Amino acid sequence: MCLLDGKIKKNFGFGCMRLPMKEKEVDYAQFCEMIDTFMNAGFNYFDTAHGYIGGKSEIALRECLVKRYDREEYILVNKLSGPFFESNEDIRPLFENQLSWCGVDYFDIYLMHAQDADYFEKFKKCRAYETAFELKKEGKIKCVGISFHDSATVLDKILTEYPEIEVVQLQFNYLDYDDASVQGKLNYEVCLKHKKPVIVMEPVRGGALVKLPPAAQEVFDGLKGGSNASYAIRYAASFDNIIMTLSGMGNMDMMLDNIGYMKDFKPLNEAEFQAVSKVCKILKSQNLIGCTDCKYCVAGCPVNIPIPTLFACLNSHNAYGGWGGGMYYEIHTSNAGKASDCIECGACEAVCPQHLEIRSLLKKVAKQFEK
Repeated sequence: MCLLDGKIKKNFGFGCMRLPMKEKEVDYAQFCEMIDTFMNAGFNYFDTAHGYIGGKSEIALRECLVKRYDREEYILVNKLSGPFFESNEDIRPLFENQLSWCGVDYFDIYLMHAQDADYFEKFKKCRAYETAFELKKEGKIKCVGISFHDSATVLDKILTEYPEIEVVQLQFNYLDYDDASVQGKLNYEVCLKHKKPVIVMEPVRGGALVKLPPAAQEVFDGLKGGSNASYAIRYAASFDNIIMTLSGMGNMDMMLDNIGYMKDFKPLNEAEFQAVSKVCKILKSQNLIGCTDCKYCVAGCPVNIPIPTLFACLNSHNAYGGWGGGMYYEIHTSNAGKASDCIECGACEAVCPQHLEIRSLLKKVAKQFEK
């Protein structure tokens, strides 16, 4: 990979889809403090996309990272996202705007974002890959890759058609490793076949592997060791060919916990792998919705349903029981759409990286909480 020249300092990166917020704006003061803590601990990898926080992630990185550190001190990753272009002619202006929004002259890595079978056809039709490779020749991109959400068959097709791809970003965590829809293990094996290094996204599955049901929590408590997040992130980072594991950190507590065990990284030992396996079996028995809270579905919802939040309410109810899920459902729908307000337009399902049957799941949410 082009970046294995000493610039990548450690195998843990700052995912900037979920940043510290003050109401609806990024909390720049806290973000600056987190960046300083991250950099001072020896880490230097930052990942963003134009759609993150409605475009505010890129601007926040310009103000809090780019203006405060020398360009060669950090690695900045951005993405070409399907909703923001419709033709080849749209791509270069968008890319130049992304450079401006981030305040840089080049991106260390530029990913074809959220590739699946449908998006791949759109990107091919618009010659997006070819444009990215041209931008690399011009020095505006150092490394071209993809982020991916689909089957191993589709990934193999993409890497076969575009062998110039240098890196693949995968959803990879212990819950999705053997999952039939996410295909974490199978996609990882395709990357090995094509000799492509892997960047991990969603190692804690949008926070779902942090707050665990009591039976699962008891397993990790028995190890008398690290946090729930530590087992999830170290699990992903323990595999060969994985060069970077990302974490979306929304506050300093998350930051300190993560860098505490990744600064001097140690792969999971056999007892920890066995504990992870037990926790995974417990979680899969809960029949929870596999939502990662990326919020891609929310932006296009015509009736303003906070879909990931309502799924979290149902997951909480199914995992823990009690009244909490119902109470929070009422809170989160007091000024937004209820699950029963869904008009079944399907816009949410078209952009869901997890390929969830959102319309059917919203009916389950409504049945549980709108009695």
